[in-house]
Amino acid sequence: MQESSQASAGHTQLIDNEKVYAAGIVLKGTVLAFDFGEQRIGVAVGEHLLATANPLMTIDNESNEVRFQLITALVKEWQPKLLIVGLPLSLDGTEHSVTQLCKKFARRLNGRFNIPVMMIDERYSSIEASNLLNQRGIKGRAQKEMLDQVAAQTILQSYFDSL
Repeated sequence: MQESSQASAGHTQLIDNEKVYAAGIVLKGTVLAFDFGEQRIGVAVGEHLLATANPLMTIDNESNEVRFQLITALVKEWQPKLLIVGLPLSLDGTEHSVTQLCKKFARRLNGRFNIPVMMIDERYSSIEASNLLNQRGIKGRAQKEMLDQVAAQTILQSYFDSL
């Protein structure tokens, strides 16, 4: 397994076991982003040409089999050239137990779909997502259903903004 680190925007890692990452192709294509959680995974989609991210769905299932069935359908539908996974870190930048689970999830995405996976620092993405939902008038418990996919949107948008 090859994991290379890139230091563009803090903590960034590219997982590309088959070395299929080609900037010319990736930077013209669709991107799917994931806000990984032990209970839910938020998903967002965006296009490099537009450099805008949109919330797509929340996978609300703890079964890896179900999660990957849904992700497989999304990959077939959107045909992304890159997958982004938010890397959960402590506020001081250190890794914790969910960080390791998230890295495993990212490696599985790369291995299963042979699509490069970029892991980027996701600190504050849930807070930012909650603030965005508050601005749209969605508050409190009403946010639960959308929070993860909007967090994935903020992760993807931060990737686009860093380009």
